Amino acid sequence: MLQFDAASVAVVDRMLAAGRLPVLAGLIDRGRRVVLETPANHFAAGAFHTLYSGIELADHGLFYPFQWDPAAQRARYMTAFPAPPAIWERLARAGLRTLAIDPYESRPPRDWRGTYVCGWGFRDRVVLPRWSLPRAAGSQLAERHGAGPHATEIFGRPTVRELLALRAKLVAAPERVATAAIELLRRDDAYDLTWLTFSAAHLAGHQFWDLSQLAEQPRGRERELLESALEDVYGAVDEAFGRVLAALPADTDVIVASAVGMDVNSSRADLLPQMLAAVMNGGPLPCDGGGAGAIWRLRAAIPTGARGAIARALPDRVALELTARLELRGIGWSDTAAFCHPADNQGYIRLNLRGRERDGIVAPGDADALMHAIADGLTSFDDPDGAPAVARVDRVDDHHAGARADQLPDLVVQWSERPATTLEGVHSGRFGDVLRRGSGSGRSGNHTPGDAWAVVAPGAHDPRPPAARPPRLADVAATVAAVCGVDRDGLAGEPLLQ
Repeated sequence: MLQFDAASVAVVDRMLAAGRLPVLAGLIDRGRRVVLETPANHFAAGAFHTLYSGIELADHGLFYPFQWDPAAQRARYMTAFPAPPAIWERLARAGLRTLAIDPYESRPPRDWRGTYVCGWGFRDRVVLPRWSLPRAAGSQLAERHGAGPHATEIFGRPTVRELLALRAKLVAAPERVATAAIELLRRDDAYDLTWLTFSAAHLAGHQFWDLSQLAEQPRGRERELLESALEDVYGAVDEAFGRVLAALPADTDVIVASAVGMDVNSSRADLLPQMLAAVMNGGPLPCDGGGAGAIWRLRAAIPTGARGAIARALPDRVALELTARLELRGIGWSDTAAFCHPADNQGYIRLNLRGRERDGIVAPGDADALMHAIADGLTSFDDPDGAPAVARVDRVDDHHAGARADQLPDLVVQWSERPATTLEGVHSGRFGDVLRRGSGSGRSGNHTPGDAWAVVAPGAHDPRPPAARPPRLADVAATVAAVCGVDRDGLAGEPLLQ
């Protein structure tokens, strides 16, 4: 399993057409490429737990690194919530062994056999924390190859110098993953599953889609390096694929998959707290009023470099807890009917519902009318040129039903597909102006609602005839279970190989 993490369909197709992804092209020729239905239509980050576990999003309830805990009336880091067992845990219970490197937004498995190393290609304390099983595996690799460099994403406007340093880390990361995998495979060839995640493509998409997030544009060689960074990383991923495949048996079944897409950043999520406050109060609040967007105000007030230095000085546990507490700081729950859930792509809104939230004030019978009023108000906002800022507002219970659906927000705000990196604010004829504080996330690229795909290249097994329904992201884990001969009880997907 080769995870081409958050790869842009447009960029992949362009590079395939130019002959710049020869290993991926060879796998496509050997098998087939399929489009996968994905929960990223509403919850980009939720796609990863579905990919790893084969459980649909509403049944695992994990959709963002910082999630709302209604019993505590606060946000918590995602490890405070139970996660479905990853497919390698199912294999372990059957006595099978896995080599996994850099599983994104994952956590150490409870049941394990084999070798697992996270934070290796690079380390991000939120989505790629450093851990390994056995515990010595990561440190032993680091003794020979050096530890994975820190590349924790700090929201805000980056500098040219920071992006150049990040580019160097991300271009080198795929080779680090391949080198570690080949070394471990040569040392022990008894792995039943090899799952390698190439997360450099993910972070490169966020930071190098274009250079619109920079206050000052680079020139000369620096500009060339930054403008080519995304395709350079994709090329490095393809080269790493080739190295790994050469170290595997010829009859290995291979899947390349991307759980979410990437394109220009159209998110206005940092504006949503103020937009919601304006709708709920009949007009915009003062810039320092209420708790609307407290964490975005903080990000705007403190330069990215200073926040990064502070974060690096804190232990991971402390930094994550501090971020969780800042997400919804300053909100007066006794008079808050709805609030913005932490987000950086789609916008998420949750009602402060009586009987569900510890301090809920909205009667369940009033929820429908309130959600209608919020959606109607938010869709009245336009960009400065008069084009709509909001494409639509979806009710989550219309699309997602499952055992943990109560962990999800109530509304998902789908933004206009137009670029928003340099947007200064939005305007509503009914609710006035909402101006951006600072530079937002500082990302030039962000996830698309969809664009998940897989390349299925059979080895020892045969392609399965197409199912009556379209392929889904959950089918990947079901395929691993099927070809490894373990039970698929409780998995939502259908195998793509037989």
